[in-house]
Amino acid sequence: MSKSLKRVRAALLAHGMDDTIIETGQATTAQMAADEIGCEVDQIVKSIIFLGETSGDCILFLTAGGNQVDPIKAAKLAGEPLGKADAATIRAQTGFAIGGVSPIGHLTPPRAFFDPRLLDFAVIWGAAGTPRHVFNAAPAKISEFSNAQPSDFTS
Repeated sequence: MSKSLKRVRAALLAHGMDDTIIETGQATTAQMAADEIGCEVDQIVKSIIFLGETSGDCILFLTAGGNQVDPIKAAKLAGEPLGKADAATIRAQTGFAIGGVSPIGHLTPPRAFFDPRLLDFAVIWGAAGTPRHVFNAAPAKISEFSNAQPSDFTS
């Protein structure tokens, strides 16, 4: 088991959540993951990382699988211009590789924002620290434990 997967499992347990993690095979999109799991695409939590161009910090946007982050709305929420975060910066700040960034269990918890669309479901699925593993939880719990503020940032 990878260090990232172990860290997510530990975070789930620390928050009193179910630590059941499943493998999604070679799913590379939210739709592919939803098809593998048997849920709606919007039940897949995409962890989108931008780099704050002023702060140099990774900023996390947790969005429903079928939605896209609007960069203008996201920058307004972040209070600074946003740019693309490279793989090395994402790994250094979050502890996760691109494709496996979890909503929880970050090395350095980022400022985070939460797509309200995710609150429409009883259960949502987020990356569990690798591109091939996911966990499920109630959206309110993921929002709370990731310290993500529900906000309008999608187009």
